[in-house]
Amino acid sequence: MNRREFLAGSTGAAVTRRAQPTQPGDTLGDQHIKLFLCGDVMTGRGIDQILPHPAPPNLYEPFVRSALTYVQLAERVHGSIERPATFSYVWGDALEEWARQQPHFRIVNLETAATTSEDAWSGKAIHYRMSPGNIETLKAAHIDCCTVANNHVLDWGYVGLRDTRATLNAAGIAMAGAGSDAVEAGRPAVLPMSGGRRLLVFAYGFADSGIPGEWAAASERAGVNLLPGLGTKCTAAIADRVRDFKQGGDVAVLSLHWGGNWGFQVSAEQQNFARRAIDSAGIDLIHGHSSHHVKGIEVHHGKLILYGCGDFLNDYEGIAGYEAFRGDLSLMYFPTLDAATGQLRQLLLAPTTMRRFQVRRAQSRDIDWLESTLNREGRAFGSEVTRPDAHHLALRLS
Repeated sequence: MNRREFLAGSTGAAVTRRAQPTQPGDTLGDQHIKLFLCGDVMTGRGIDQILPHPAPPNLYEPFVRSALTYVQLAERVHGSIERPATFSYVWGDALEEWARQQPHFRIVNLETAATTSEDAWSGKAIHYRMSPGNIETLKAAHIDCCTVANNHVLDWGYVGLRDTRATLNAAGIAMAGAGSDAVEAGRPAVLPMSGGRRLLVFAYGFADSGIPGEWAAASERAGVNLLPGLGTKCTAAIADRVRDFKQGGDVAVLSLHWGGNWGFQVSAEQQNFARRAIDSAGIDLIHGHSSHHVKGIEVHHGKLILYGCGDFLNDYEGIAGYEAFRGDLSLMYFPTLDAATGQLRQLLLAPTTMRRFQVRRAQSRDIDWLESTLNREGRAFGSEVTRPDAHHLALRLS
């Protein structure tokens, strides 16, 4: 079985808890704000099956009819997985890294529905689902915000979307990128900082990431916050939305599910869109995802652009194909921003890999590959990473 076969189809914004400050004695947001960002987090399908409260395993994929098959494939290449695993199991070495870095907020793209709905979206080859009973897994990681403007949140229909929204809301996890109508889908997640300032997370999806056009939220239809393209009108629409919400002292993150799963190239249209969002729409950081591997990094006018963060958590172990892109490797992104201006002050990267559905610290040779790849892809953007210690990479800032 190869990866191409398996992946062929591949409530309003809640206010959540305040994380602990990075340094003893600091007040959150007084001088800086440290974030954790990553690529897609897929806690459904095979991963859901090893957790304490799995959803029904039945699937409607061209080659697989049970989510348990993905567990078996992972076990075939890396050994047995104890079941049921604890809610914190899948995070593995990430737990220690979070404890060390102490980010103020943890933001992920949740690429699965949280539902037991059986209403699989007709005509879609892949349907990701995690049981609402396993939401404790996200709580174990202290996730503050999930963006859901992606190509899997409606895999199990409008009931699945409703369940996902309700599950995240009940767990106290903020959500952005989908809602009961276009107005709600376009609202940012609002995370409080000190002094009345806020971190705003705006989430948008694009059709080129695989989001069906009919998933777009409308005035009387639930759905995702879908943008029709990368032109100036779309940037202007984001600027209007940001102006509606952003106040003095707020920091705005723009989370984008865009582009295909494979390929390092960043199009000129994507780059121009990201730069315009910073220059004219009031965005302080671009958080891009959809690619199954890491992509190049840019700093534009002091603001961070992550074009593609790669998959952070998935059930793809044992599926062959696209090895040249090293989709088995990922990064934990820890940007530190000036809390008053959103300017990037530091970007630390913690390389990871997946083994037995668990995040593990990457080995030295894999960190070498990531360093080389980021530097090769970063040349077009004038960016470079260095190796400050045995386990991390860091973006060199001029």
